[in-house]
Amino acid sequence: MKKHSYFIIGISTDVGKTVVAAIITQALQADYWKPIQTGAGEHGDARTVRSLIANDKTVIHPESIVLKAPMSPHAAAALEKLTLDIVQVIRPVTINSLVIEGAGGLLVPINNQHTVMDLIAPTDKLILVSAGYLGSINHTLLSLEVLKTRGLTCAGIIYNQVTLAGTIEVIEAMTGVPTLGHLDSENIIDSAVITKYAASMRDKLLAL
Repeated sequence: MKKHSYFIIGISTDVGKTVVAAIITQALQADYWKPIQTGAGEHGDARTVRSLIANDKTVIHPESIVLKAPMSPHAAAALEKLTLDIVQVIRPVTINSLVIEGAGGLLVPINNQHTVMDLIAPTDKLILVSAGYLGSINHTLLSLEVLKTRGLTCAGIIYNQVTLAGTIEVIEAMTGVPTLGHLDSENIIDSAVITKYAASMRDKLLAL
């Protein structure tokens, strides 16, 4: 299996990026890396992914930047009297595929010049996480448009609890970006649920 890097980004915050990252990590038995973690604590995203996957091949790589406040990186850094520089964000070296989880959405500020989008490499397989809330179509389309301005291509979209009929269909029709999967509302998110979705999406992920 050819090794790739997969960059996971949401159309907004709290749309399910970490769950999606865990699914893709499990599906590909890839490594996982969160470049910038804000709101650091015992329930960080890397720890969540570790608790959800069920394979012995994944390596969880340490974050490049860890900040305490649950805010955008630039604001969390300011509280700690720090100025972030994207040169601090160094990708881990691995012979495995790598799943990279971004922070928030594409234009979340890292400092006064750079956003999360600046962490995306041209060779990354970029996967957008969309969700079912009022305004999500607009946020999805805006995210795809801003990617175009940087010459970046979205490999596919994973939808999280989109219940309004026609939402996914109109995004597909307007953008041509394929749907890689859809997460239903689950009573609990555990490794069994992650493994179920991983199996359902594996072939599409391998085909990217």
